[in-house]
Amino acid sequence: MYNIVVGKKTYKLGLLEENMIDNRKLKVYLDTSVISYLQQEDAPEKTRITLELWERFKSNIFDVCLSDLTLLEVGNCEEPKVSFMRNKLEEILYSRLSIDNSVVKFANDIVKTGILTEKSIEDCQHIAVALINNCDIILSWNFKHLVNVKTIDGVRALSMIKGYKNINILNPMTLLEMEV
Repeated sequence: MYNIVVGKKTYKLGLLEENMIDNRKLKVYLDTSVISYLQQEDAPEKTRITLELWERFKSNIFDVCLSDLTLLEVGNCEEPKVSFMRNKLEEILYSRLSIDNSVVKFANDIVKTGILTEKSIEDCQHIAVALINNCDIILSWNFKHLVNVKTIDGVRALSMIKGYKNINILNPMTLLEMEV
């Protein structure tokens, strides 16, 4: 965390400002819910927010990451939604992250510590692949399992214990509000 001293006052910088100093893009991992909400008739506000953020992804101001799991989950959707989502993914540049043994082990550690249950192992893998690949943010509309205080605090503690940097778990609206 960077601090800037102006006169006698010290200001802590947030994640966006820190990355501007480091001259690098924020590395943002997208779980499947973000891609799914690009077209979600029963949630027009979330769709509007997701489409607005997608325009920023298209302008390449973030280093967007997807995992093999995200792409598999997209592929498991019904037509015509799966085609729509695949077409939207072609609009952006992204890095593809693999689910390897270290990801599976960390995901199992999330379950063992009680942060999430075995029934949510895919969510644990989303967290693990983003952490192990040094993402700054996990972006999700999944409030039940990912974007909630219990998961955020648990992941923060476990990542510290395991020697990984802190990762922010945010919903798309929060990321939009962070932008300068």
